[in-house]
Amino acid sequence: MTKQKINFTNEDGIKIAVYKWKPEEDIKGAVQIAHGMAEHAMRYEYFAKALTKEGYVVYANDHRGHGQSAASIEELGYISDNDGFSDMVKDMKALTNIIREENPGIPLILFSHSMGSFLAQRYIQIYGKDIDGVILSGTNGKQAPITNLGLLISKVIMKSKGRKASGKLMDKMAFGSYNNKIDNNKTKFDWLTRDADQVQKYIDDPYCGTLFPVSFFHDLINGTRAIHKKENLKNVPKDLPIYIFAGDADPVGNYGKGIISLRDLYKSLGIKNVTSKLYEGGRHEMLNEINRDEVIEDVISWLDTI
Repeated sequence: MTKQKINFTNEDGIKIAVYKWKPEEDIKGAVQIAHGMAEHAMRYEYFAKALTKEGYVVYANDHRGHGQSAASIEELGYISDNDGFSDMVKDMKALTNIIREENPGIPLILFSHSMGSFLAQRYIQIYGKDIDGVILSGTNGKQAPITNLGLLISKVIMKSKGRKASGKLMDKMAFGSYNNKIDNNKTKFDWLTRDADQVQKYIDDPYCGTLFPVSFFHDLINGTRAIHKKENLKNVPKDLPIYIFAGDADPVGNYGKGIISLRDLYKSLGIKNVTSKLYEGGRHEMLNEINRDEVIEDVISWLDTI
């Protein structure tokens, strides 16, 4: 396996950091990773190395405002002066184009987690014909009505204080209850995984867990609303294989209910190949859970069917 850091400049002149893991043997497929909020692509290296052992070349970019794509640590979380959600989706498509150019004639699967999975849900509505499959990890279906209040509050804050104003209130609204079902929780991030070492790594990482500005939440809510518009849902290709997985103790996916509803939604649209799996006791980051190797084996088994 070889590892390489590359960059591309997006349409707004921002340099996007990309990490590439390439197997030594023949390549049978490519996996593009879209990471979650307040984290970065290098957190997926364990997963990427496992994929390369099975013949997959892996590309993972730091989204705008994340990791090495952010202008500075102080700028973490500020995505765009316009629509950050849509702009991240466009960057994902730019990386897809690079992967296709470098690896013609092989299947390309988009793997996405958390925020990245919501970006991917929108991606497959716009660019679904440009990939051969999509995996949604730690995702959810239609958002609860309370997000309408969040959108209103974020608009008020931005109107008075601008897009870079603190998102502290929005952060509390979004994540404040996520530890509620965990007995004896020790940190505010215990909802991520049962593996205490992985939680501590997240806490100690200066590129993780940052408080994001209000505009991030505003754009994310707008983006998730767009995903569930009927005119957008109908654009998901009917022959696109979709694999959805999560822990049944993941608050992001409403403790399994959101994953089931999303699976059923895609099936109701006439999409032929939709599968899902819930892991008992698993929290939000199944790739960092105590049974991560089982999860990765399941992902590889699905990839091998594409």
